[in-house]
Amino acid sequence: MTLFATCPKGLEYLLRDELRALGADDAREALAGVHFSGTLELAYRACLWSRLASRVLLRLAEFDAADADALYAGVQAIDWSQHLAPDGTFAVDAVGGASALKHTQYIALRTKDAIVDQFRERTGERPNVEVDQPSIRLNVRLHRERATVSLDLSGTPLHRRGWRQGQGDAPLKENLACAMLLRAGWPAIHAAGGALVDPMCGAGTLLIEGALIAADVAPGLRRAYFGFLGWRGHDDGVWQAVIAEARARAEQGLCALGSVFYGYDHDPNVLNEAKRNAQAAGVAGFVQLARQSAEHLHRPVGCDVPGLVICNPPYGERLGERERLAGLYRAFGDRLRADFTGWHAAVIVSDDELGHALGLRADKRYVLYNGALECRLLTFDLVAESAPRERTARPLSEGAQAVANRIGKSHKHLRKRLVRKGISCYRIYDADIPEYAAAIDVYTAIGRDVSTAQVEPFPQTWLHVQEYAPPADIPEQVARDRLRDLVHAAGVALEVPRERIAVKTRYKAKGGSKYGRFDQRNEFLVVEEGGLKLRVNLFDYLDTGLFLDHRPARARIRESARDKRFLNLFCYTATASVHAAAGGARTTTSVDLSATYLEWATRNFALNGIAGARHQLVQADVLEWLRHDRGEYDLVFVDPPTFSNSKRADDFDVQRDHAELLALCGERLAPEGLIVFSNNSRRFALDATSLQTFDVRDITPSTIPFDFARNARIHRCYELRHRGHGSAFS
Repeated sequence: MTLFATCPKGLEYLLRDELRALGADDAREALAGVHFSGTLELAYRACLWSRLASRVLLRLAEFDAADADALYAGVQAIDWSQHLAPDGTFAVDAVGGASALKHTQYIALRTKDAIVDQFRERTGERPNVEVDQPSIRLNVRLHRERATVSLDLSGTPLHRRGWRQGQGDAPLKENLACAMLLRAGWPAIHAAGGALVDPMCGAGTLLIEGALIAADVAPGLRRAYFGFLGWRGHDDGVWQAVIAEARARAEQGLCALGSVFYGYDHDPNVLNEAKRNAQAAGVAGFVQLARQSAEHLHRPVGCDVPGLVICNPPYGERLGERERLAGLYRAFGDRLRADFTGWHAAVIVSDDELGHALGLRADKRYVLYNGALECRLLTFDLVAESAPRERTARPLSEGAQAVANRIGKSHKHLRKRLVRKGISCYRIYDADIPEYAAAIDVYTAIGRDVSTAQVEPFPQTWLHVQEYAPPADIPEQVARDRLRDLVHAAGVALEVPRERIAVKTRYKAKGGSKYGRFDQRNEFLVVEEGGLKLRVNLFDYLDTGLFLDHRPARARIRESARDKRFLNLFCYTATASVHAAAGGARTTTSVDLSATYLEWATRNFALNGIAGARHQLVQADVLEWLRHDRGEYDLVFVDPPTFSNSKRADDFDVQRDHAELLALCGERLAPEGLIVFSNNSRRFALDATSLQTFDVRDITPSTIPFDFARNARIHRCYELRHRGHGSAFS
């Protein structure tokens, strides 16, 4: 019998060794599978005992099939009465193609027609097609105009063991889980008395497969269906002998198995699924499950012999998630170093940067595929060490080196001017090299905000990277690789470690390119601007709390605010109000709809010792508030969003609504007062016709910071006064 066992890419050599251990002495690896030959008993053993194979195929025929007629004739040349009863059922899976046969559905259809027609001609009856559990399942593979027709002895994928009752958000296939366990050396670790710990166990796949390996339980023992059970060539006596042996081995192995399997997860619903799965697999009594996050992982009590910590953590394949997950990986790596000295560990990752975030040096790296996703299995020997091992810096690619050179040149060019002006937060790169399209801002923190008015000092440089939407013709993977190179280059050029670089990435969604989800680190830094302390958060929000392009505008507001009644609309975190108060404003009134930003504004005031009834923070829809307010103001700063669709207020569009907004501001403006109106809409056009009661002056050039010179369209800025009252803000 000529056989072929399929498997996910990356498992070929493991599967070859497994089949040789089962008796397939001539097993030889191929792409995504292993060729071997042997008896029917060996084929049964492969179906029952392979922990790695996806399917076991028995070759029936191989022939030329340049077109549909040749395929039909080749299939009809097989005597199907040897394989299928006239009243039986069958299904056809087709893979590959030829020049004249490009569609797998059509290949399967022509194969089906050939089989049915043969039965009709010989018996007057025809078998029926059954998709789920047919009497036999056939596999037709076309490659270079040659067809191979095989009987799928497995019937359904072998990773379906028959125990899975539920699964988490990112289920791990059972054969991939076994590959991880085997690569990590689990059989030898268990034989030496070690335990198995999965700190992110999800539905329990790794724990259950680890227990089945340790107990010598055949992975297919709980399957009720195999593809050979309805096959006319099936020998039930041989099969029952194979099954009986497996049952005896399982009974003996489970009797000797210890309760050395520990699974943790933060999600109680997923833990319930793991419990049900372990019960269905017959290993619930050996698996201990508890709710716990990976950041608080501890060695299980009583586990004195070094064991194995293994897990399938979140991959962060959605753009924007990698930066959020880096903290989880770092914390997990810290726990491994702190409490698992002498143990072994194995982690599967899809992103090298996340792997590096563990802070551990991998002893071995294996390429595995989780579906179509290429991953790396990293294995570690956790030796005693007081700090993370220092790893060799990854060399810069050619493109990344060009970016690093550019950033270094810009930094050298700006440095003297930044020092002279006392600027510690600035833009260093703005798509200077078009292929590497992102903006990079430097934030020099003087400390961390730990309470309303207290700062924990630690001067550090941080980077904030915002990706621009790549052109539609750039593949997503190319854009992702370029961004990764850009981040690496920036860290190298400015000597900033990866954990202090916040990255905001875009993803494609309905309505255009959008930014991905953000972290929930709740880590607030304190920076200085003009001697004032301001609170920023680089990771949790799209914007950081401080618009760097408004630095000159804030400075001018401060210079102009003495004895003025200052109004800040769409105030965000009220940084302009802090500047106005520092400049001697008589009063400040800051209006925004967001309670989060107003709380942030409160902390900005407190950090600078600004308090009292003279400084008001108002939570309200700006337009609605202006319609009802009766105050009078000497200096008004208006910096609205381009668009807002808050559930608590009417939609706002700066192009559509700016004339009404400024007219309402004019009603609240003192006779000699000044409105400073700014917005970031690149297509904005001021409606001069509707604003004829104002003297309007475009002051944009004087409000663009020198470090934003490459992107002078970052905002538009105007000053407006009641007609006939001149201009002072310039």
